[in-house]
Parts: sequence; C-alpha cells; structure tokens
Amino acid sequence: MGGRSAEREVSLMSGSGVLKALQSKGIDAHAFDPAERDLVELKRKGFKRCFIALHGRFGEDGTVQGALELLGIPYTGSGVMASAISIDKVMTKRVWLAEGIPTPKFTLLHRGSYTREQVRAVPDDLGLPVIVKPAREGSSIGVAKVQGYSDMAAAVDAAAALDADVLCEEFVAGDEVTCPVLGAGESAHALPVIRIVAPEGNYDYQNKYFTDDTKYLVPCGLPEGEEQAIQELVVKAYRVLGCRGWGRIDVMIDAKTRKPSLLEINTSPGMTGHSLVPMSARAAGISYEDLCVMLLASASLDQEPKEAAKK
Repeated sequence: MGGRSAEREVSLMSGSGVLKALQSKGIDAHAFDPAERDLVELKRKGFKRCFIALHGRFGEDGTVQGALELLGIPYTGSGVMASAISIDKVMTKRVWLAEGIPTPKFTLLHRGSYTREQVRAVPDDLGLPVIVKPAREGSSIGVAKVQGYSDMAAAVDAAAALDADVLCEEFVAGDEVTCPVLGAGESAHALPVIRIVAPEGNYDYQNKYFTDDTKYLVPCGLPEGEEQAIQELVVKAYRVLGCRGWGRIDVMIDAKTRKPSLLEINTSPGMTGHSLVPMSARAAGISYEDLCVMLLASASLDQEPKEAAKK
C-alpha cells in the first residue's frame, strides 16, 4: 500500500481497509509501503504472498508485479504483461479494437511534439465536448471535460504535465456504469453492474473519494437484458487482456443508441469506503472481509517456480 504514484493517498486508504479485513479473519497480515521500504525485505522477512493495494504507476503497471516474479512471491491481481497493457489506456483501446470490443474514438497527442494547430483540430475529429486525460493515470487524476475549442490547450497541457501521452477521447453522453470481474480465463465472471450518478455528471477525483453526493445504484436499474450484455462484454474484454484475479471495467452507454463503449480497466481497483468492487460484491452476497480473503487466496505468479511446478 502507499507507493510513489499520484494515487498514493487513495492507496493508503485501500490498503488500510484490506489490512484490517485480513487481520479480522485471523490472517497474519502486515502493511508494506514500497515507497519507504526495499522490496527485498519481503523475501528477507519471509512473506508468503502479497495483496497489492497499490494504485497507478509503480504498483498497477507491471513493475511491482515483475519484481515479485523475480522474488518468487505470489501476488494478487494481473501479471506483468496484463498489468502493463491495462495501465495504458491507449494500448488497452488498441487491443480491444483489434478484438472487436467497442471503445470511444480517440486521438493521441505526445508531449513535446504536438502543435497548437493539432490541439485545436482534435474537436474537429471527435466533436465537442472532448475528454482529455493522461494515458497512464487513474482515479480521474488529470481528466478534463472540454466544452469548447478555447479550453483545449489548457486541458492538454495539464494532462501532459502528468504523462508523456495525452489521450483525447470522444465524449459519450449517457449512463455511466462500472462492472467488476473476478477470476481468470474461463472461470472469470462478472459481478453486478453499478450505475454511477455523479453531481452534474462529473465523476471526478473529489466526487469519487471525498463526497457523499455521488449515487451508486446496484441493482443498476438498466433496461432488461442490458446488464447481462454488459457483463458478457466486460468479461470478454478482461480475458483478451489476459487479466486474472480481479479487475473493474468502466463503461458508457450511449443514451440514444443504448450501445456500450468501454473506457478503461482497473487491475488494482480501489478498496476504500467509497470503492465500487466491494459495493458490487456486497450486492452479490460477498462481504468486504470475505472478498479480501478470496482475492488473497487467488494470489499467483506468471511463472511458477520449478520446484512448485514439479510438485
């Protein structure tokens, strides 16, 4: 928990909740902040597995996963490749599009190489409003909804301050939903869909974690058949990225066509008091504590040690 990303504060909240839950179930669990301690300590002190409650870079992007692979310590969530692809919204979109999975149209700008003319031309291709965001941040950090041409440059510059790649994305007006997935491969399955109703439709960092004004509807109240269709779609999207353990996929449903578009996947979702995976799990009859134990039990490695493979 903790770590060095822009989401450190949220990670500490997630990690504290998970730690308390695991300890309440009699598990010998301890907090470990890689921003303050060397990962080699995990091996030296004999930890058997890691629950990753890190969010964002250096925790959700394949780097910690790679280190744990080298240390031979099983961990929760997706492996190195799936984590590295999933943290990158553009790479995720490319994989999904190649597999026929719908995602909003987008334009990619690179820090230091985009011109003022290119920035102003983005709404010509994608329409207005436009969503501008860093390609590899989470928790809505650096995300802007641009309503007019005059606001594009400031939004792109703000996103570029956080990431070398800036994703400009077509805005889909309609219902905002999210759907968690548990498991791996053929056993992967979706939990109930949650519909998000944020103040003025603005589901930003503040409204995610620090206000009680955002409404989360589960059951989601979508028209008959839509929830199941979204669940099937997100499981497919999860599988094609090679994810395992758990994840949560954010989806927009076009108000006019009712067609879903997948925005992104979180491979180390939040576990705070406002977080959505525990909320969905609870609707499926799984308590927060049981969810934590279930995820810890699923901890694994991309490459199992030879000794374990022989056994």
